[in-house]
Amino acid sequence: MKNGISNLERRILYVVQHGFPATKTPFQDMARQAGIDTEELLAVLRDWKKQGKVRRIGAIVNHIKVGLAAGVMVVWDVRAERIQEVGEILAGFEEVSHAYERETADNRPYNVYTMVHGEDEHQLRRTVERMSQSCGVSDYRLLFTEKELKKVPPTYITNM
Repeated sequence: MKNGISNLERRILYVVQHGFPATKTPFQDMARQAGIDTEELLAVLRDWKKQGKVRRIGAIVNHIKVGLAAGVMVVWDVRAERIQEVGEILAGFEEVSHAYERETADNRPYNVYTMVHGEDEHQLRRTVERMSQSCGVSDYRLLFTEKELKKVPPTYITNM
């Protein structure tokens, strides 16, 4: 054990941090890479979740590769007492990959941010209009993605 991490945990961290394989059996394939069976991998991941070492495990989708070449960050000016309600409505749209609250500033009056994905700019505008109608917020701005500068899986633990 180095740094309190067993060899088994080290192997599992390695395969998990390098992303889900693009297969129909990602956990089985990751377990095979780690040299263990699928149930053992899942048991360790469940244990890490119970211990608070892991909050969640999910795929990072490359939107362009799945046919969603357009993106827009929508910034919303939402009354403070409605932030939770509006945030839940906006996050409920399948086209939304991120929805979060930010503090405002003198030069930035918007407090709710959503990242919306679609096939093209026209589709994005229609989606945002539906979102606006659903939550009753009409004060927003569209910040269209011009170029993706970085898309790599995050690395959470580096001192293994």
